Amino acid sequence: MKNQSFLRSVCALAVPVALQSMLQASFGVVDQVMIGQLGGVEVAAVGLAGKFTGIFNVVVSAVGAVAGIMISQYMGQKNAAETRRSMILNLRVCLILAVLFMLAGVAVPRQIMGLYIEERATVEAAGRYLAIVSGTFLPAAGITILSTYLRCMEKASLPLYAGIASAAVNTGLNWVLIFGKLGAPALGVTGAALATLISQLVYFVSIFVMYLKYREKAEIDPASTFAWGQYLSMLLPLLISEFMWVLGENVYAGIYGHLGTDASAAMTLTNPVQSLAIGALCGLSQAASILIGKRLGDGDRETAYREAKKLLLYGLVGSLLLSVVIFFISPWYVRVFKVEAGIRELTVQILTAYAAVMPFKVLNMILGSGILRSGGKTTYVMVIDLMGTWLFGVPLGLLSAFVFHWPIPLVYFTLSLEECIRFAVSLVVFQRRGWMNQLKA
Repeated sequence: MKNQSFLRSVCALAVPVALQSMLQASFGVVDQVMIGQLGGVEVAAVGLAGKFTGIFNVVVSAVGAVAGIMISQYMGQKNAAETRRSMILNLRVCLILAVLFMLAGVAVPRQIMGLYIEERATVEAAGRYLAIVSGTFLPAAGITILSTYLRCMEKASLPLYAGIASAAVNTGLNWVLIFGKLGAPALGVTGAALATLISQLVYFVSIFVMYLKYREKAEIDPASTFAWGQYLSMLLPLLISEFMWVLGENVYAGIYGHLGTDASAAMTLTNPVQSLAIGALCGLSQAASILIGKRLGDGDRETAYREAKKLLLYGLVGSLLLSVVIFFISPWYVRVFKVEAGIRELTVQILTAYAAVMPFKVLNMILGSGILRSGGKTTYVMVIDLMGTWLFGVPLGLLSAFVFHWPIPLVYFTLSLEECIRFAVSLVVFQRRGWMNQLKA
């Protein structure tokens, strides 16, 4: 009965989160499929602009992860005042970060894109896209924190409903604005950016209305002191970890970009598949963070450890099944895009390499982004991530691309081997149980 109850709790959290993440990823899928009808330059432009927005998304996700740790643990402790204080504080931090990234994206978009690729036409297209999409940073910050709060309340289906509405708006506006349907001008890349901006605003408004309806009202004692040391000890390692990780991902993008527009376009075409595959299982990571966090907040270490192992098993089975699916569908997937045959062939080869390493990516997501963080000792995760990306991933990528001059599928596979190293180290940390910690109010 306990196993069935735990599995139901996991599904109640993981399934809506997974569907919501896949809907978020669908923004990129719809953009790529429709932009893919315009040519390789436009495909590469949208993908490269996404690399910069990815820096923002990952940094804000770090704040969201801290919010999830704090909210779930304080809910486990039945401390409504600290729960509310945690949500408000992390929302303010996210909004400050959003303003900073938005200013950079609006002020110098072409200079930023010039760091990724040299072809002028691609830089211009990517700059136009980024300047508009930067407007999504503020609503995305609100979506991140408010969604986290609702999930910790075990109302994970509510952000999903908002995501469905947003995805519908995004798809419709992409069709209208990219191709000039229903009397609108054909705006191409600019139209895709506008569709993304408007749909994200719809997403935020929907989430905010739901939050106002279901939030738990609690008075915060103005005389009480906030544990800033504890908060910063969680936030700073995660910010460093996530920023350095995504910086490494941008180094990878730079490597692909300098291998040529065809290589960059091929990598861009794999992004929707990668996002959807990870999105399908990211709910397990969110479920791990919330459920294990509540167990630790309640002081039940043994149950937390036992349930964490079950979550890893679920992730392994799910990732292996998805790897097989990706391997077989990739030749049909690339036929959707009107790009050169060489780009299609490279895309299939990269997706094959991705299918081989995907189980390690998923297990690292559940273990590092969910389980090990749930106790608030985020320094463990920071060290593991920095070691994997900068001691293994980046050097392997640079060597394989610029010393050995290997083709991009082999470059991608080689640098992805850092996922195997990261998982091995994470597993040792997990088994030693030093990550299991109860937050102090």
